[in-house]
Amino acid sequence: MRVIFAGTPEFARKALAALHASGHEIVGVFTQPDRPAGRGMKLQNSAVKQFALEKGLPVAQPHSLKLDGKYPEEAAAAQAFIAQAQADVMVVAAYGLILPQWALDAPRFGCLNIHASLLPRWRGAAPIHRAIEAGDSQTGVTIMQMDAGLDTGDMLHVEALLIGEQETTASLHDKLADMGARMLVETLTQAGHFKPVKQPTAGVTYAHKIEKTEAAIDWSLSAKTLSQRVRAFDPFPGVTAQMAGDVVKVWQAHVMSCASVQGAAPAAGTLLAISESGLEVACGEGVLCLTQLQKPGGKRQSSAEFVRSFKGEVGDVFKS
Repeated sequence: MRVIFAGTPEFARKALAALHASGHEIVGVFTQPDRPAGRGMKLQNSAVKQFALEKGLPVAQPHSLKLDGKYPEEAAAAQAFIAQAQADVMVVAAYGLILPQWALDAPRFGCLNIHASLLPRWRGAAPIHRAIEAGDSQTGVTIMQMDAGLDTGDMLHVEALLIGEQETTASLHDKLADMGARMLVETLTQAGHFKPVKQPTAGVTYAHKIEKTEAAIDWSLSAKTLSQRVRAFDPFPGVTAQMAGDVVKVWQAHVMSCASVQGAAPAAGTLLAISESGLEVACGEGVLCLTQLQKPGGKRQSSAEFVRSFKGEVGDVFKS
């Protein structure tokens, strides 16, 4: 099949690599414009662009596809390219731009999207993060026939995956990326014979984009909620806590039994114990044991390494 691919990060790169390996003719690759990254803030190619250049695939990087938007010339050039490509299908995976109706209608079999959730749960930008943050027991991948709505199209292929108790966004991302790449290739074998299924009207949730402002720990929340958030925000943006004058990132934590707390419940944010096995902090409900942390400008450390230079004391109350 003649395929146009649109995607940007590593999740999308794996799908593009699977498409390329399966023998489909990739007639064009759309990806986000280069962005500054790293300490030097130099322009960096996206993961998808790097792969496309390695394989000699044509790359387009419009800032927008809206003909009446801020970049009409770029959008018009993209429209002309897609029309001339005469693609059978356009595959979209974590692209980052909204496809207008002209793009949805251009390929013979329309546009397919690889979405990392069991739709209609967690439509939107951050389905992997939000599933872990919410404490979901399972997630999965949905291959969807795209329409003008936000992840509202008919489902073509769905598979579920259990979320492990220690799963982070980083580890779950890799599993779902591999699953989505495989499912995409399987779905394309059915092109022309798709059996679309409408999404249920019940159970719709939205996975809003992760903001850096969400990183700060609110100790008034339950230990369970905070432990889920720690895993959900790894690797970005991380969870931060103010400790002994420093803003420390917390990368691993687990819920402790409240049985060790004697007398009246301590104020949320109170440091209850310091040991090589972790820092125990009282929460709005329960106790959270912090086991991997990172000081400003440093690397991730186990609690055994962290406490050697930690200046806090039992009884300190960390601010939310």
